[in-house]
Amino acid sequence: MKADPRINAKPITRGSYLVMYLLMTFVCTATLVVYVSQVGMPEDQWFLFSIAGLVLALSALGCAVFSLVRRHLLRPVRRVSEAAQQVAKGDFSVRLAPMRRDGKKDEFELLFDDFNTMVEELSSTETLKTDFISNVSHEMKTPLAVIRNYAELLETPGLSEDERAEYTRCIQDAARRMTELITNILRLNRIENQKITPERTQYDLCRQLADCLLQFESRWEEKHIEPEFDLEEHAPIRADESLLELVWNNLMSNALKFTAPGGTVTVRQRTEGGQVTVSFTDTGCGMSEATRRRVFDKFYQGDTSHAQEGNGLGLALAARVLALHGGTITVESEEGKGSTFTVTLPCG
Repeated sequence: MKADPRINAKPITRGSYLVMYLLMTFVCTATLVVYVSQVGMPEDQWFLFSIAGLVLALSALGCAVFSLVRRHLLRPVRRVSEAAQQVAKGDFSVRLAPMRRDGKKDEFELLFDDFNTMVEELSSTETLKTDFISNVSHEMKTPLAVIRNYAELLETPGLSEDERAEYTRCIQDAARRMTELITNILRLNRIENQKITPERTQYDLCRQLADCLLQFESRWEEKHIEPEFDLEEHAPIRADESLLELVWNNLMSNALKFTAPGGTVTVRQRTEGGQVTVSFTDTGCGMSEATRRRVFDKFYQGDTSHAQEGNGLGLALAARVLALHGGTITVESEEGKGSTFTVTLPCG
């Protein structure tokens, strides 16, 4: 086996075993001499020679046992060391197979299991990082392409004022989308790295929901959507008002986005048992079971027909904001029959 260049201590060599053997022999011989000096020389000298031979044999056996134990202990340590070096080079497929054939667990088998678990977690983290970079790159390409194309069109001679205004608006929309993407990425990063501490204050949740819903009035009218609000008169809650505003804005925006013109969006709020519940129900396209399971994943967009209207970060951000407040968010949906997102938060 090739020597590890990181090892700078002298290994136990054959010379070391010889010294150990001589030392053990000396100790055993000295013990025998002390015994003879106290008890006296036995009449049968062959007995003395037998004892001396036994001493030498025991010394040799002790060195052999030490060597075997050392090899037994070093073998799994070397396996872990070699596997760790492969992982450090980026190979996350490394796994340590059990050494025992009886299926039982000793300390080394548990070490191997913990090592394999660690590598699996590292592999998952690496995959998430790769997917995250890929998704960010993909999401930024579209608005950048729009900005570049319309910027080139603005240089076209003889443009009318209406065309110039339209191209400028498209550039502004693309820039706004990029800004929202970057802002949401930064927010998610800060939340996931626990760099955001909610600034909890006591305020009226019903008032916040009403203010938030009124911001979308123009979109209701534009799509001829009938809004239905069922809110209590007053619902005191202790939370970070600015962070929860992100949640309500996102849920209302999604409900309007996926509801066809002439549909209905219903917002209900109730307080019961020390918890406040807010639900957003739409009569939109709904989602499949596969989409429902992944709807809170970063960058996931089940309905690609609306991809230009979002970046797949809103629901992921909402879920993490609610987790910071000890709350939850769930979804019930059926294809072609709309969706209901339900938020539950502690009151105080």
